[in-house]
Amino acid sequence: MFSTLLIKDVRIFDGENEIPSGSILVENGLIKQVSEGLLDAPDASTVVISKPGHTLIPGIIDGHIHAHIDEQNTVLGQALKFGVTTVCDMHQEKENLAEIRSRALNDPNSADFKTSSQAATILGGWPAAIITAHDKSEETLAQIATWPDLKSRADVEAFIRDRIDDKADYIKLMHEDGSSLSVKPNLPPLELQKDVIDVAHQNGFLAVGHATSLQGTLDLLRIGIDGLTHTFCDQPPTREVIDAYLATNAHCNPTLVAVASLTTEGQQEQERYAHDPRVSKFLGSQGTQKLCQCMALANDTSKVEYAYQSVRQLKAAGIDIILGSDSAGPARGTAFGLSAHHELATFVLKCGFTPKEALRAGTSLVARRLRLKDRGRIAAGLRADLVLVEGNPLEDIDRTLDLRGVWKQGTLCSAYNSLVE
Repeated sequence: MFSTLLIKDVRIFDGENEIPSGSILVENGLIKQVSEGLLDAPDASTVVISKPGHTLIPGIIDGHIHAHIDEQNTVLGQALKFGVTTVCDMHQEKENLAEIRSRALNDPNSADFKTSSQAATILGGWPAAIITAHDKSEETLAQIATWPDLKSRADVEAFIRDRIDDKADYIKLMHEDGSSLSVKPNLPPLELQKDVIDVAHQNGFLAVGHATSLQGTLDLLRIGIDGLTHTFCDQPPTREVIDAYLATNAHCNPTLVAVASLTTEGQQEQERYAHDPRVSKFLGSQGTQKLCQCMALANDTSKVEYAYQSVRQLKAAGIDIILGSDSAGPARGTAFGLSAHHELATFVLKCGFTPKEALRAGTSLVARRLRLKDRGRIAAGLRADLVLVEGNPLEDIDRTLDLRGVWKQGTLCSAYNSLVE
């Protein structure tokens, strides 16, 4: 582990602005200094990396994943190799938390991990309905039986106390009415959902919510949700939903790549990413196969274009759009780490973002909206979570996959050891 690192002669995107040619100094896992010119190494033991023609960006933050545990470290390890230095889990089994957090904390080759712990679920609601549609094994049913089954204000208060005990980073609501999907889950009553949001806020939590329909989105916005973990795909956006976002200043994490897999309209792009020679060394054969498949859970009337339209209109109205991929083990068409790059490119190619705006959505903006105050920018005093790419992703967003170095808290991911050999 290198305690002091100097990266110089690189373009820097600090999460907000560009430095055409600059340097940064890292000590003890934190950014000590950022300069528009050259910095000197403080001593002979400093690791010095000079990379003209390269761009240094903050570590990418994936604001929506679902982690699992496996021997291959598919989630945290693969995410970090792809330059995703922080993953934000949006529904997790309580018994997995200690192991995943330990790996994130102690393994320099694993991304950092934030989580909601268990989401605010009800019997027969989301995501149980979709899981049991494909898997009714005794093991799966037994696991689902351990999830919260909220029915009353008292249940909600107990649920939030449990999340405090879990040291959750935010609270996740599930509000899936099935209007965009081929399944029809039970829908929590709005009074109960409002209780979850209110008690979460009273205890200092951010509250974010799942909805994939326009009406479900309106429901959550009208009761004070802080952000949506998807956009909708069942119908085109309306002035009403734009105004509802504006009224509460909620953010939108649209998960466009996952929506395209739901409707199967993303198949061609998924296959293109799966066979990109820049990613094969990190993805593996199973990951490639899964990426070439679609979830195919949407109904016949849902369209990914409605999702693109919603993001274009929300962005034009000034709503914060943040990066999140909804990557998950069972989620066909997604891959940990890689799908974050796919989502950034989709912002640019389908939703009218400039590359700079897309990069901001995946770094400083997602950090601010999810209250991750120690990361997301290249600035003195913040975590040295850094990604080095060849070329200029501020001109061509596809260059984010030309990865040449990834650091978590100033430590180089071992996949990039050749950088300093």
